[in-house]
Amino acid sequence: MTRIKDALDAVAEAIYEQKDYLTNLDAKTGDGDHGVNMSRGFAAVQEAVDEMADTTKPGPVLETIGRTLIENVGGAAGPLYGIAFVRAGQACDDDTRLCIKDIEKLLTAAIDAIQKRGRAAKGDKTMLDVLIPLRDCFLPENAEGKKLNDCLLDGLRAVNEGLQYTTTIAARKGRASLIGERGIGYEDPGAASSAVMYRALYRYLRY
Repeated sequence: MTRIKDALDAVAEAIYEQKDYLTNLDAKTGDGDHGVNMSRGFAAVQEAVDEMADTTKPGPVLETIGRTLIENVGGAAGPLYGIAFVRAGQACDDDTRLCIKDIEKLLTAAIDAIQKRGRAAKGDKTMLDVLIPLRDCFLPENAEGKKLNDCLLDGLRAVNEGLQYTTTIAARKGRASLIGERGIGYEDPGAASSAVMYRALYRYLRY
């Protein structure tokens, strides 16, 4: 898996650009600080990764990203995104590369970690409503006969559809669950930040 530092920079830049969008969205259903927290977290992540002697191996980089997010992102997002990146990093080995099988493996490790930490499932109006459909695009039964770019595009569609889906349901987890059906019509902030990150990664990998 090559150019991981450049990919991280592309994702971080997207988070910075969408800070106000994420913050304003969170203000409708939560504390109103998601964009600020994510921007602060990714600034710390970039500094931490810049200090690494070797950024060519995805495992250590992903673990560094995760531990830095845990330390620097407030609210529920820090622990959830943090443990997701840490577990994805731990799922890497010396043969991990940018391919359909390994992307599915890392996404599955991240999703399992989020589910255990957040005790959430698809349909609870969380980041899982974006991440699970994304991962499913790389499963063997859905990726058979496809090239990586095909799966990446399928993933983009799944992410956009998953984010839209969160506007149709009430939250069942987190602070947003306190407002119940009044949250219908709004995107989930965690799902939105997940979408921002994947869209940036997709653009980076495609061009």
